[in-house]
Amino acid sequence: MGRIGNIKERKNKQDSKKASVYTKMARLIAVAVKEGGTDPEYNAALKAAIDKAKVNNMPNDNIDRAIKKASGDNDGQNFEQIIYEGYGPAGVAVIVEVLSDNRNRTAGEVRHLFDKCGGNLGTSGCVSYLFDRKGQLIIEKNDQYIEDELMMIALDSGAEDFVDESDAYVIMTAPEDLHQIKGKLEAASIHILEAETVYVPQTQVKLNEEDSTKMAKLVDLLEDNDDVQEVHHNWEQTL
Repeated sequence: MGRIGNIKERKNKQDSKKASVYTKMARLIAVAVKEGGTDPEYNAALKAAIDKAKVNNMPNDNIDRAIKKASGDNDGQNFEQIIYEGYGPAGVAVIVEVLSDNRNRTAGEVRHLFDKCGGNLGTSGCVSYLFDRKGQLIIEKNDQYIEDELMMIALDSGAEDFVDESDAYVIMTAPEDLHQIKGKLEAASIHILEAETVYVPQTQVKLNEEDSTKMAKLVDLLEDNDDVQEVHHNWEQTL
């Protein structure tokens, strides 16, 4: 299976969990506003958060409310960015990115989910060395784009790699070049479906049916948690 999965499947999953997704996006926006202000033209983190919220079908009114709320007292909430590392079934490496206003609560919840699905929460650095931090741009395939031309534009813009997935093109960049390359592609009238920094596994682990079921449950339960923003792993999923 490709590194990004199936676009339609991902969209359906997002739509089925709208309330939770909107909560996650509002937190991401709140952190970006606190760090750099309310103007996305001068706050790259906020622009990225808004773009991500739109990809997740968050209405503009909800985005505007999230920005206004974050620019006020934010109800006394201060969200902290935390990264947890651990092992899923059969030793699959898992990285969980979190935005939490209560570190102790979140740590307990994440640990419980790992234990419940046959894994265990590890210490900082226990699996991150198995991943490379990269910028990732996703372009949904359509008749407008000619693959060779798109690849040349991406590489000329400074991209490190261009991958043809089943229903999308994936452009990999150095993390620090992500937004600059995104701007160059958009200037060339190329629509970017997603743009974010990700953990790319250096190798992938195959699981038997039983462990695959446990791993899928772990990913779903983690993604259902309001504090969890992203889940990365080196499980080689098959169609």
